[in-house]
Amino acid sequence: MANTSSRMLRLLSLLQTHRYWPGLELADRLAVSERTLRRDIDRLRELGYPVHASRGVAGGYQLRSGTAMPPLLLDDEEAVAIAVSLRTAAGGTVEGMEETSLRALTKVVQVMPPRLRRRVDALRAYTVTAPADGPQVDAATLTVIAQACRDDERLTFTYAAPSGEPTTRLVEPHRLVSLKRRWYLVAWDLDRADWRVFRLDRLTDPAATAARFRPRDLPAADAAAFVAERLGSRPTRHDITVLLHAPAGAVEQFVAVTGGQVEPVDDRSCRLRLQVDAFDWPVLILAAVGARFDVIHPPEFRHHLRELGGLFLRAGTA
Repeated sequence: MANTSSRMLRLLSLLQTHRYWPGLELADRLAVSERTLRRDIDRLRELGYPVHASRGVAGGYQLRSGTAMPPLLLDDEEAVAIAVSLRTAAGGTVEGMEETSLRALTKVVQVMPPRLRRRVDALRAYTVTAPADGPQVDAATLTVIAQACRDDERLTFTYAAPSGEPTTRLVEPHRLVSLKRRWYLVAWDLDRADWRVFRLDRLTDPAATAARFRPRDLPAADAAAFVAERLGSRPTRHDITVLLHAPAGAVEQFVAVTGGQVEPVDDRSCRLRLQVDAFDWPVLILAAVGARFDVIHPPEFRHHLRELGGLFLRAGTA
């Protein structure tokens, strides 16, 4: 019975990590006969797991969604990853996820063994999450796109250009990337026959088409590097340079997420360069650093700080 139970857990773990398993391959993984595999599949169904079977020479098994959510099987690393991800999502950029993530996090941590709780507590105590002040993305949009990426299924959606003009796109989705407080989709645009990066806050009505495709090779080391490269090549409105009277090491921790450049001048000062479309984020960085600084370029940023400083000064003396 113990051998059967451990084999059942192994079978469930395999089904949860693969969209479709050919019967012969699954039986080989478990080192059992196809007849024993069929019996184990029947036991999982009795426990509430909706396992679909297709017959024939190329027959196999697939774990599908059902009317109720059966228990999930997680190893230690997966359980810790989920707990940390839920904590991050509670303050993240996915619309409507804060309260839901906190409820789910409470349930996950409650059933964790002490050894895993200590790992989660350590990560929580020594991890600093940057404030999520970027545009929020609907959770349903993320889910539809992620499933299309997973299933290699073509996707259609409406996309708003920077000018605001909407266009209909048909793409082969590759990966979702979260970078600089925004969500991006990396995909092959079929109409333009080229790789494109789409901001999810400009994307609406995503729908899978049920048309499968063979994945293409991305012309970059990974999707995150591809997005960073495309964003770096995109012209920005403002090129800001500031001389900060603080060591470079003390400043770098505040600008790592923005892609800003920190160049040491001496042991006590450094030069900070930021390429941005608006002045709001540089103001927050300078406030967080909390050191004296001089604006080298542009004059518009110096004027913006002067007006903002006057606003706070009036509020403080009122």
